[in-house]
Amino acid sequence: MLRLPAVAGRFYPSDPAELTALIHKCTPTKSGEPRIPVRACLVPHAGYVYSGHVAGAVLSRIAFPRKIIILGVRHYPRGEPAAILSSGAWRTPLGDAPVDEALAEALKKAGPLLREDSVAHSAEHSLEVQVPFLQVLVPEFTFVPVALGTVQFEDLVSTGEAIAQVLESAKESVLLLTTSDLNHYEDDATTRIKDRKAIEELLALRARGLYDTCRNHGISMCGLGPAVAMLTALNALGVKRTELVKYATSADVSGDRDSVVGYAGMIFS
Repeated sequence: MLRLPAVAGRFYPSDPAELTALIHKCTPTKSGEPRIPVRACLVPHAGYVYSGHVAGAVLSRIAFPRKIIILGVRHYPRGEPAAILSSGAWRTPLGDAPVDEALAEALKKAGPLLREDSVAHSAEHSLEVQVPFLQVLVPEFTFVPVALGTVQFEDLVSTGEAIAQVLESAKESVLLLTTSDLNHYEDDATTRIKDRKAIEELLALRARGLYDTCRNHGISMCGLGPAVAMLTALNALGVKRTELVKYATSADVSGDRDSVVGYAGMIFS
């Protein structure tokens, strides 16, 4: 299956040269600063003008393996609650990014909740906006797209455990690239307070804590499911090192502090 771009020209430029230049602008590297291997990262998925600098701050730090699982959210109600695509390629203005069929099959075998489903992925932007970054930063990569619509904690844990099993047994390094924005459409001061609560749970690698904190404090973190699954996987793998690389809200770009979205960029090694 060839998955065509759904948000090119809206979330990121449709012109290849303009898109490449913007990604380079979002991913500055300091002279002599080595890239570091990580097990997972958390990046936002808004339009590049708003959150590209946060995603870029993370992605410019990483020593990429060639295999990547992109774990995103299903914003729309159509499709399977845990949707995977295991063959074909995703097209962007920069070309086609191939799906890693062997890695996808291993994930499906380990995680019975994952179902083959193109519908959930057809219009979903959370995964798509990561692909051009990867095409520029690690041109030879292959990936597996997973979109989670479920908010049942037990299902998220099951998915996270399956991911951990695959990462642990993989013969090559695999990066778990997870994407979520944080609190949505409240004022800037409120959003920063709420986001700090979620970030504290993420830094502490507390999957249940993040889930309960978002529910109890009304934190509208759209990628809560992917983040819980990621934390579950990282705990199973024994990951201990966490870092908040960059935090921002849309107000930092737009100037509108009455209705904002929060963005966090994090690495887990």
